[in-house]
Amino acid sequence: MNTIFAVLLVFVGCCSNVVFLELLVRKFPGCGNIVTFAQFAFIALEGFIFETNFGRKKPAIPMSNYVIMVTMFFTVSVINNYALNFNIAMPLHMIFRSNTGAEGSEEQDVYALLHWLLGIAMLTFALLMSARMGIFQETLYKQYGKHSKEALFYNHCLPLPGFLLLSSDIYNHCVLFSQSTPVEVPVIGQAVPVMWLYLLINVITQYVCIRGVFILTTECASLTVTLVVTLRKFISLIISILYFKNPFTAWHWVGTAVVFLGTLIYTEVWTSVRMALRGKEELKEKKAE
Repeated sequence: MNTIFAVLLVFVGCCSNVVFLELLVRKFPGCGNIVTFAQFAFIALEGFIFETNFGRKKPAIPMSNYVIMVTMFFTVSVINNYALNFNIAMPLHMIFRSNTGAEGSEEQDVYALLHWLLGIAMLTFALLMSARMGIFQETLYKQYGKHSKEALFYNHCLPLPGFLLLSSDIYNHCVLFSQSTPVEVPVIGQAVPVMWLYLLINVITQYVCIRGVFILTTECASLTVTLVVTLRKFISLIISILYFKNPFTAWHWVGTAVVFLGTLIYTEVWTSVRMALRGKEELKEKKAE
């Protein structure tokens, strides 16, 4: 039941989160740092109140392990959002795509290509780091038990001082957000800058998304979590293409085929593994008898 609930949180939270992230990025492509900071601050505050009871509850997992996990998590989050500064379109940000740019001089084209390749390298590094973090989390949960809410809190609380290094960029985007077009919020009857509204909804949906991912890491193997997240990215890609009219290139079709092929292979392999393990258990029981 927890697994189904976690998968539901991942798909609903993450897919809706991508919509509002794209609304933010389309207006201010370099807003990744303020988005990341707002997400971390909100989730850390929620965890501080409801998980740690205002700091009175001690962690079940040693803090030294959290420091390692947090280093990886913070690096992945910042790099993923910062990659948006390198001409990375949102569909490519979800799964890699062929990016078409405007015509220009040869030097400009070379510079744009190198700029774009740097963004791809950042996303690739973040992807590998994320996979390693998943394995590390799985190992911790086996050793110390399942503590998804605790891990969620420390992964978002401990990195907060690191945002001091990004404070000037965050402040500049606060100013830009405040200068955006005001819209009236029906519930409170007040007009607020639209970018702040988008950011608020993005933060809430990110909490739902990441909460689902952390629950999933306690219920499933890291490979299963990776599969679920990959399928979620594929659905987010389709939403981005249909809603925001992003192009669907030949590379998208290749990526789509790979996603489905990987899903089918995983399903078949996992089924075979489970049947083999079940056969071994039944054989042991017969020998014991």
